Amino acid sequence: MAQWTLRQVFPLWLKIPLWGDRQRWGLTANTADPCWQKWQQIYSDFYIANQRQGIGTQVNDAGYRVMKDFPMLGKMVLEIGAGDIRHLVHWQGKPVSCLLADVHPAMMEKAQRRLQEHGVKHQTLLLERGQRLPLPDASVDAIVSFYSLEHLYPLSPYLMEMRRVLKPGGILIGAIPAEGGLAWGLGRLLTSRRWFKQNTTIDPDKIICWEHPNFADDILINLDRVFQRQQVTYWPFPWLRWLDCSLILRFRYQKRKS
Repeated sequence: MAQWTLRQVFPLWLKIPLWGDRQRWGLTANTADPCWQKWQQIYSDFYIANQRQGIGTQVNDAGYRVMKDFPMLGKMVLEIGAGDIRHLVHWQGKPVSCLLADVHPAMMEKAQRRLQEHGVKHQTLLLERGQRLPLPDASVDAIVSFYSLEHLYPLSPYLMEMRRVLKPGGILIGAIPAEGGLAWGLGRLLTSRRWFKQNTTIDPDKIICWEHPNFADDILINLDRVFQRQQVTYWPFPWLRWLDCSLILRFRYQKRKS
């Protein structure tokens, strides 16, 4: 069931600064657009400035705590959009191997270095957007996905591909930003949108739409269709369970055994 959010009643002029101009720019990146091309060049700088410093670090780290209760020992794990694997500090045991899937070579290198530092056996899968996973059916025990599902559009084919490579009973675990919620939109208005205005000539209304095409409530609807829900928690106010008051949603789903 879809969750009611304030964006459903907000006028367009108020939606745009919070969640981008989706009516004008759509949800699929125009790779020929100068803003998009510039964004590809400065992505790493943005990532460090907004997600690895100050409040951005605290918010992202809140999602990683979902790993505390998940045993990794002896599992074949696929990491979607690996980043720098900051959730490693919460691991319960080492996996047999960790498969790293990403579209960003620079981020892949960061993930590799971190796993090497911790003596974790791993392989890399550098993909193109929309490419199928080069893995056999039912070949991994778990898929870890932090802050990646909001980027994958359209989402359903990606989830079906994840289900394909998961073993029956396998787990999909991770977190997403509360995209589409009021708190997330306001937070971005005061942080990353301000960074764009101060440091670039990029129109953030484009990048927001193209980088985060999926709202969190829509992601949960799609996850519930493809997998069996085990746990979804809202942060920082877990008792509210309302997207507009949240910044991070942590999730754990299972592939049905039959």
